[in-house]
Amino acid sequence: MTDTVTFIGLGTMGQPMVRNLARSVPVAAHDADPAAIDTAARNERVTAVPSLLDGAGADIVILMLPNSTVVERVLGDPDDPGSFAGRLWPGTLVVDMGSSAPRATQELAERLGERGIAMMDAPVSGGPRKAATAELTIMAGGAAEDYERALPLLRAMGTSVTHVGPAGSAHALKALNNLLSAIGLVGALEVLTTGTKFGLDPRTMLEVINSSTGRNQSTEVKIGPEVLDGRFQVGFSLPLTVKDITTALDLSTSLGLAPEVSRACVRFCQAALADLGEENPDQSEIARYLAKVTGVDLSTTVIPS
Repeated sequence: MTDTVTFIGLGTMGQPMVRNLARSVPVAAHDADPAAIDTAARNERVTAVPSLLDGAGADIVILMLPNSTVVERVLGDPDDPGSFAGRLWPGTLVVDMGSSAPRATQELAERLGERGIAMMDAPVSGGPRKAATAELTIMAGGAAEDYERALPLLRAMGTSVTHVGPAGSAHALKALNNLLSAIGLVGALEVLTTGTKFGLDPRTMLEVINSSTGRNQSTEVKIGPEVLDGRFQVGFSLPLTVKDITTALDLSTSLGLAPEVSRACVRFCQAALADLGEENPDQSEIARYLAKVTGVDLSTTVIPS
C-alpha cells in the first residue's frame, strides 16, 4: 500500500516540489498562507488542507519550512496531544526538507522517537530553478530503513539523492555546502573587483577564470548573468544565505574549531545584509554592497579597448 503524504510549507521551493511530488503520489498540502494552499490545489492530485491539524493523519509528513524555529512551532510539543506532533501516529515518518539547525534536528528526532515517530532531514540544493525541473540535489539523514521508505518520494523531486548519515547529518552538510558556496561567491567577487580596479575587463577575467583552476559554481553560473549583466536574480535570498552560513559557522565553533575564512565570509555577508536593508535582497546583491564599499561596480564597468 502506498503511504499517504502531507506536505507543509508552500513557498518558493515548496510549490514546485509539491507539483513534482504529486506526479508520483497524491499529496495533501498545507501552508500558513491560504492563497498558497489554493495555488497548490489547482493540481488535481493535490488536496488542500486548510487546517494544519487535519494533515496529521498522513503516513509521511514532509516539511519545507524556513528554519528550526518554525519547524518546532509547527510541530509543537510531541507530548501535547493537542499539537500537530502530538497527533501523529506511531510509525509516521517526518521528513524535514528545509534548512534547519543540525543540533535542533537531532534533539527533535530523539523526542519524536520516544513516541515511535521516525524523523529524517532531507535538505535540498539547487534553488527554485532545479526545484521546478525536479533536478534538486537532496541530502538525507536518518535511519537506513526510513531512507529507503522515503527514497521514492525524494526521487520525485530530485535527481541526486544521497544518504549521508543519521538524523541531523544532512542539515549539517547542507549548511556546510552553503557556506562553501558563499565563500566561493564572495571570493570571486573580491578577485574580480581587484582585477577591475587594476584595469582588467571583468568579463574577460571571468572567461579566463572559467577555463582555469579558479573557477567555481559562482563564476560559472551566477556572476555573469546575475552580477555583470545586472539582473541580481540568483533566486536564493541573502537573508537565507546568512542564516545557513551562520548555522555552519556555529557548528564549526561548537566543535572547537577556529574557521577564520568561514568567519570572515559570514561577517562580510552579515554586513551586506545590514546595509542592503530588509527587502529580502537576492544573494547576488552582495555585489552591490561590495561596489558601495570599494567604489568598483562590476555591473556597470566598461573597460576601454
